[in-house]
Amino acid sequence: MAGHGNGNGNGEEVKLLGIWFSPYVRRVAWALELKGIDYEWVELSFRDPKNRSRSLLEHNPVLKRVPVLVHRGRPVVESLVIVEYIDETWRNNTVLPSDPYERAAARFWANFVDQKITEVLIKLLSLTDKTQMEEEAKQASKALEIVDRELKAKGKKFFGGETIGLVDIALSIVTNWMEAIEEVLDVRIFDSRTHPLIAQWKTNFVEFVRHNLPPKDGLLRFYRRYHQSKIASVAPSRL
Repeated sequence: MAGHGNGNGNGEEVKLLGIWFSPYVRRVAWALELKGIDYEWVELSFRDPKNRSRSLLEHNPVLKRVPVLVHRGRPVVESLVIVEYIDETWRNNTVLPSDPYERAAARFWANFVDQKITEVLIKLLSLTDKTQMEEEAKQASKALEIVDRELKAKGKKFFGGETIGLVDIALSIVTNWMEAIEEVLDVRIFDSRTHPLIAQWKTNFVEFVRHNLPPKDGLLRFYRRYHQSKIASVAPSRL
């Protein structure tokens, strides 16, 4: 994933530290691009844990994970926190509603998506028991039904209205990432018949951010290797 410009956001240094396949990192990239902010992209190689750890120890010593936004030399961490920071720092093209109640509701749904869908999808890749995988996938599908009903109640193109907002950015996991995970693990989470509003939302969202989605084939290759490594780690050793 490439950054934009020279990392100079309205005269202020802006850097985004991340890894290309991370759905959390893409959230921050979309928020910056929605605001029209130039930023420097700093790729932390998944295959070079020593250098990655050094960068994260410097910029995120508590959690040691991406994404990290560096603005005016100061790091901001955790994707949804960073998106809100961006929204409050650059006031154009707002991501969160101005009304306090609507803003609180957006935060609730973004956190719901993270806890009930995103975290489950990430967990699935570390599982090796098929029965457990299917149970986790079933729970994520049920959570997606709840989100589908909320989108229907909104009656709009996106959760943010006619453009993407905080909840849409959080829900981005259900695009290429979820499709790749479903294929690698041979599980089913999304169904256009059960999630009809999300089906249309996916089409709209992908069209909106198409230039900055990780390629599905790349995600497939990475997730296959990652899942195989988990299987190998629990396989009984041969004497």
